Amino acid sequence: MFINNFDPVAFQIFSIEIRWYSLSYIVGLVFGWYFAKNKLIKDSTQKEYFDDYITYLIISIILGGRLGYVIIYDPIYFISNPFEIIKIWQGGMSFHGALIGIIIGTHFFCKNKNQNIFSYLDLVAVCSPIGIFFGRISNFINSELYGVETSVPWSVKFIKIDDLSRHPSQIYEAIFEGVVLFVILIWMFNRLRNKPGIISGYFLILYSFFRFIIEFFREPDGQLGYLFLNLSMGQIISCIALTCGLIIIYYKNVIQTK
Repeated sequence: MFINNFDPVAFQIFSIEIRWYSLSYIVGLVFGWYFAKNKLIKDSTQKEYFDDYITYLIISIILGGRLGYVIIYDPIYFISNPFEIIKIWQGGMSFHGALIGIIIGTHFFCKNKNQNIFSYLDLVAVCSPIGIFFGRISNFINSELYGVETSVPWSVKFIKIDDLSRHPSQIYEAIFEGVVLFVILIWMFNRLRNKPGIISGYFLILYSFFRFIIEFFREPDGQLGYLFLNLSMGQIISCIALTCGLIIIYYKNVIQTK
């Protein structure tokens, strides 16, 4: 069993605290930007536009992720405490909210630049596991999104939470939604880069599948608990996202090829 008693603050500059959570977003975005621009993009026009696109992406992730968390996971609390909404450095970001934000932001960017939206969303899909990996590691350090009680040898005791031995569900997600998903999508991208949209569809399917399974080992949000059919909110939204992925694959492979 591992004892988790990490400090969520990575370091401090004068009175300013730099938290692991904030660093995970910065590192994920920087690595994703570098990898996409130097390893994935072959089109000169897309490479030229990509730096501008990153600005849209950052704003979309922050606004979408935070508003998604506020609306989906704890609306009553934030209605009573509206000033807490802006405190994103304390955590509380929704992956699915960020996903919707990215889609909306990419739509406006591509409409402005007259670009194919899926050619950009595919790049984000391939690079997203990098950010997901660092994000889940920061969740582990922060003792948040922890797992249910267990007796497995690799269990973790989150001192800041309680004395129970729990599944390190954040590490499970870092491995499957981060490393494994990244490897699969890179392999697919090298074979399907000329079919914009297919990678985006597979990303939704594979991420949702991994997230749905791992949620069985993760403690549900305390304010929500288990919902319809004893599923968590994350599992319900993953089912919707997986369905959207299947629709995209069907549309790209069947409808557009007719």
